[in-house]
Amino acid sequence: MKATALLLDMDGTLVNSDAVVERVWRRWAEEHGLDPEKALEVVHGRQGYATMAVLLPDRPMEQNHADNRVLLARETADMDGVVPVGGAPEFMASLAGIPHALVTSADEQLARARMAAAGLPMPGVRVTAERVGASKPDPEGFLKGAAELGFAPADCVAFEDSGAGIAAARAAGMRVVGVGPRAAVHAPDVHVPDLTAVRVAADGDGALRLTF
Repeated sequence: MKATALLLDMDGTLVNSDAVVERVWRRWAEEHGLDPEKALEVVHGRQGYATMAVLLPDRPMEQNHADNRVLLARETADMDGVVPVGGAPEFMASLAGIPHALVTSADEQLARARMAAAGLPMPGVRVTAERVGASKPDPEGFLKGAAELGFAPADCVAFEDSGAGIAAARAAGMRVVGVGPRAAVHAPDVHVPDLTAVRVAADGDGALRLTF
């Protein structure tokens, strides 16, 4: 696969934060009389308020945003079990000097905390939750990331793990490398179990060559 730039999701793609996500969302679901397992089916990839809108469609959105702020604080304070996805340290090290951006549903503070906990470098270009008006599966974040890197969306490849994230990247007109078990069921262009076997090299013409 060839590209000119890479757009990277964080949770589930670079960082395994499932332990924290499950703890926080199970607690929230129980506090609201919901089945935690049902909540976990839709939480991945979306911003918290968007997940709440799916689970409690009749609740005022301002309440979802208020709860989301509480959940972000809980997640930022809990780094227990946050580790890099397999191969992520080597993968990120290989991107030095290669156009890439982080496109995550986490806010800036949570993104910094999780990347640090996983021992991963924070990309210089990043689109975090507070920089978009709509959550994945809306393509806004990926479109903004491509624009800030200065490349057409069709020339970018997105790395994603969730259905919402894959849908967002596709809606932006990008090809998708799906990472991990959640991605497999959403038919990404390429699927890898983790980042261990992913290689990125710059061709002489400025293009990037991805091998898996």
